[in-house]
Amino acid sequence: MIVAGVMSGTSADGINVALVQIESGSRRAKTSAKATAAPHGLPQFKFLAHAEYPYPKNVRGAVLAAMNAADARVADLARLNFLLAELYARAVLLTQRRFGMKVELVGCHGQTLYHQGKPAPFLGFKLAATWQIGEGAALAARLGVPVVSDFRPADIARGGQGAPLVPFLDYLLYGDKRVGRVVQNIGGIANLTAIPRGASPGQVIAFDTGPGNMAIDAVTEHLFGKPYDRDGKIAASGTVLETVVTQALRAPFFHHKPPKTAGREEFGREFVRDFLKRCGRANGRDVVASATALTARSIADALKRFVTRRRGAFSEMIVSGGGAKNSTLMAMLAAAITRLGLQLRSSDEFGLPSEAKEAAAFALLAYQTWNRQPSNVPSATGAKSAAILGKISYA
Repeated sequence: MIVAGVMSGTSADGINVALVQIESGSRRAKTSAKATAAPHGLPQFKFLAHAEYPYPKNVRGAVLAAMNAADARVADLARLNFLLAELYARAVLLTQRRFGMKVELVGCHGQTLYHQGKPAPFLGFKLAATWQIGEGAALAARLGVPVVSDFRPADIARGGQGAPLVPFLDYLLYGDKRVGRVVQNIGGIANLTAIPRGASPGQVIAFDTGPGNMAIDAVTEHLFGKPYDRDGKIAASGTVLETVVTQALRAPFFHHKPPKTAGREEFGREFVRDFLKRCGRANGRDVVASATALTARSIADALKRFVTRRRGAFSEMIVSGGGAKNSTLMAMLAAAITRLGLQLRSSDEFGLPSEAKEAAAFALLAYQTWNRQPSNVPSATGAKSAAILGKISYA
């Protein structure tokens, strides 16, 4: 069946739609001569198409203001929940029309406004919480097909952190009997999946490594009035402020052992404000270069601390996400991981565009849910058991 995956990440820059063809593992997809050869019992997966749609400027402003907000109007949050569903529906319809395809199922991650993966005290109780908006019922009504949404709570209900959820796709696409691979996604937040050669799903390690594009985008917008550093050109013209990066890497998150997740709660406006304060009156280009170096070094540091303790166990790093388009970030990352014995590769080499991967992952998770199959990876999220993720809204 053809499934649409819809993703809007922590950068809140817009909507990604991926169209994929997925069939049960017992038979190959009809048009998928190059479909991914799935491990036993897992579905066959073929990427078909991808499109991106930026949020209207006022919508992006509202989303960013609502993320990790100390206070917000309930009415505005409720309206935003339904508004995003309308924008998601429009994006899927435009993508169908553009590529001449009709989807049968949609998996929509929604827009994360708050994510607290670890239990914390609240009104005499101790609990974890997460909230992604984009009303699934409204989306299903507009598209006329079932929609699976709200994926994280089922994992949290089983004691997990509700993230990362992409490792299920990573294992399906990149698991190999002979090669140990680290799959690094760099969106607003950076996260990795470490898949030892010949690994079973229970041997997969995955966690958030820290800021991805989030801090880079924020300082670029603050200092240059641009939403992001296109191709890393600003960073390439600056010099890294070594002391500032070293100080930033002392943040407690970087030293916590996996499983762990991050969001704007850790690396949003407060973190960026402190980062800029440490930079003082430094040249703006040096500040952007330093934020870029922080992302690269925090990834390499996470690898060294928690993944590559035995040299040779992993030989490749496959990068995806918007950060893969930042050539300065990629050069910094390549230099850092070469010292760990890893070769840098792109998910594009494996037939899945780097910017489409997360959306494609939620198409796969939706397919699993529709077929009443679990898709969390407990070794990655910390859940006590496997879970069927998401909630189904019928058309």
